[in-house]
Amino acid sequence: MQEEADFVLEQCKEQMEEAIKHLEKELVHIRAGIATPAMLDGVLVEYYGSMTPLNQVSNVGTPDARTIAIQPWEKKIIPDIEKAIMAANLGFNPENNGEIIRINIPVLTEERRKDLVKQVHKEGEAAKVSIRTGRKDANDSLRKLQKDGLSEDLEKDAEAKVQQFTDDFVKKINILVEAKEKDILTI
Repeated sequence: MQEEADFVLEQCKEQMEEAIKHLEKELVHIRAGIATPAMLDGVLVEYYGSMTPLNQVSNVGTPDARTIAIQPWEKKIIPDIEKAIMAANLGFNPENNGEIIRINIPVLTEERRKDLVKQVHKEGEAAKVSIRTGRKDANDSLRKLQKDGLSEDLEKDAEAKVQQFTDDFVKKINILVEAKEKDILTI
């Protein structure tokens, strides 16, 4: 029975770690006014009949803090890349000179910064919901194990560990959200 309880704890911790990884990935896509190649991670380009990530058909770099430069490996796909960036609805206007596509990242207005902070908090709350769901699933599994023969003391100890995981991961979420909020609000 102890092994089953340990397995439940391990699954719970993995689920909570996945929630943190997902939050980190989502926060990268919320731009803080500074250009990063990760802003274009979700952009898929039609390349020889299949949808391919942008970074697999071109070099994506940032020559300065306000510009993203995209150098396609084949010049003929420049229009496809521009179309894909526009279709991704990121609010960018790509410009090309026939060889390179440049995206200028506009300075964020105060209103846009506030909207982005709201979006960050929304993502943070979604991650917290995922953490709480993991806690509930783990506690339900532990109660079921207790009915199947796990001692009450072991079940209570395991529930305490689950709560400790929950508290620790919620703190991590709060730290990530606060850091991103500070990043967005810094002019």
